[in-house]
Amino acid sequence: MAHTARRMVELLEPICLVTFFARECGEELAALGHRTYWDGYFASRAAPLGRVPAEVVHAAFYNFADGEAARHIPSAWETIPPEASVAARERGSAASLRRILGEQLAGSPGLVRAADLTTKAATSAPLEGRVMYAAMRTLPVPSDPVARLWHSATLLREHRGDGHIVALVGARIGGTEAHVLSALAMGIHPAETFGRIHHLPKKRLAAVMGGLRERGLLDAEGHFTDAGRETQQGIEALTDELAAPPYDALSPAELDELVAELGPITAKLVAAGSQ
Repeated sequence: MAHTARRMVELLEPICLVTFFARECGEELAALGHRTYWDGYFASRAAPLGRVPAEVVHAAFYNFADGEAARHIPSAWETIPPEASVAARERGSAASLRRILGEQLAGSPGLVRAADLTTKAATSAPLEGRVMYAAMRTLPVPSDPVARLWHSATLLREHRGDGHIVALVGARIGGTEAHVLSALAMGIHPAETFGRIHHLPKKRLAAVMGGLRERGLLDAEGHFTDAGRETQQGIEALTDELAAPPYDALSPAELDELVAELGPITAKLVAAGSQ
């Protein structure tokens, strides 16, 4: 089933990415009064957790540098209820999907079926150890098929993310270190130029790179050693394995049907860059 989980993330990720890349979600969050992109991001994604302190959001998100969550939480909720932020995220994301997919595809029976099957998988996984997934499971499933497809794809994304954190912790790879490994796996070198970490203080980045060298995961030039590549690939393999349980709810025929129905949807989103 690990192979299935990898195939499904390839199909579902472009659906989730409209939340971060397309304009509608940002516009909805700005209309509420969120001053910056990151205010809206933290406020809306963390909202299912409830009004928790920044330390909890930092732990649950895992891959942000120390202090980044605290710049937005709880201040982003002081005048805007978390419930309003999470609702705006759903509205904006669904609107983006409708615009990109077009009326014919967004209103097709195939999309309705994809939404139904994705929801069946997304609401069938165990909650234990899955903090972000469990929090989002408390939200109502939308009745609108486009919104339901986005909601369920995002549920599965958070489920996978929770498992990815388990894999990282088990390999003793911190959040910033995880970005370094991801950058190198994508062919980005030097890894410090990766968009998710390039803004961090140079002293902090140097310490992270030094720590990975001391552990034998990077060489002197900042490339993977054999041990580093093996570690990165092992984390991804375990992430796929831990992401598989939701799809146990689908029969082989349903899985094949879901892959077939998602094909044109994903292709359209990929062509548009999910924006």
